[in-house]
Formats: sequence, C-alpha cells, structure tokens
Amino acid sequence: MPSGRVSLADVLRTADESRTGALWKLDGAARQLDANLVRLRPGTAVAEHVEPDLDVLLVVLDGDGSLRHAEEEEQLAPGALVFVARGERRSVTAGAHGLAYLTAHRRRPGLTIARPPAHEGGEPACLLSRICPACDRVSDDAAASYCARCGGRLPAP
Repeated sequence: MPSGRVSLADVLRTADESRTGALWKLDGAARQLDANLVRLRPGTAVAEHVEPDLDVLLVVLDGDGSLRHAEEEEQLAPGALVFVARGERRSVTAGAHGLAYLTAHRRRPGLTIARPPAHEGGEPACLLSRICPACDRVSDDAAASYCARCGGRLPAP
C-alpha cells in the first residue's frame, strides 16, 4: 500500500503472538522503496550476512536486542534508528522481550534470467531451501537458517 497509511502499532498489537518474521511489508508494483515490519521472538536472531547491494535503515519499534555491524555491537531499544551500509556484515539478535523493527531500503530490481557462469561446480540446481516463504527473498548464504530480510525460518534443504 504505497500511497496508503498503516498503523504499525496496530499491526504489532493485533498480530498473533506466535507469528514472527515479516508481519507487514510494503506492496505495490510501481514503488521504488521496500519496507518490512519484522518481529523476532526472545533470543532468536537473523544470522550474520552481508547485503552487497542495498543500504538499510532500521527503526526499532518494540522490545530490545542488539545489532552487530561494522564489527561493533549496538544495543537496540524502541526509538533507535540505525543506518547499515551495503557491504557491512550484520546480524540482529532479539533480547529477553523479543524485538520488533521496521527496515526500509531501495527496492531490489526484479530477477532476470541469465546464462550460468562458464565454470564447473557452484550452487545446486534447486535453490528452494534458500527462498524465504514469508517474503520470497533468496538467501545469499547457503548455510543460513533464517531469512536476512524478515527473520523468518528458511525451509530445510
């Protein structure tokens, strides 16, 4: 809903407590921006990863936790606003009360069909275990268990 309004507080309040990952995301085909409301259960984490193409703005709405990026750990609390530059290794860990945060970044271009690299080996032909069922993002990390975008659990290989 790029031109509409949403109350993120209402989304958090009315979402089933057991639901984690992306509770809300910006939609609409013609937008230039992506935004996601993510909730993590206490003690869970978005595994360390690198986003090579996009800067991300993270705004904490509820709970507590920590963000590790640029080789430093920052404590997160409601109202924290953190800029994470593309290319920085990052991970998010929820504290004792869980964590809810909004991310915003430039929208990724659509996937295109291309020829495979001219070398042997590489990734297996089926990448279904690396596609997040909550937000459809393909994980760059073959060993990841959680989605780097929304925190949802990735399917088992």
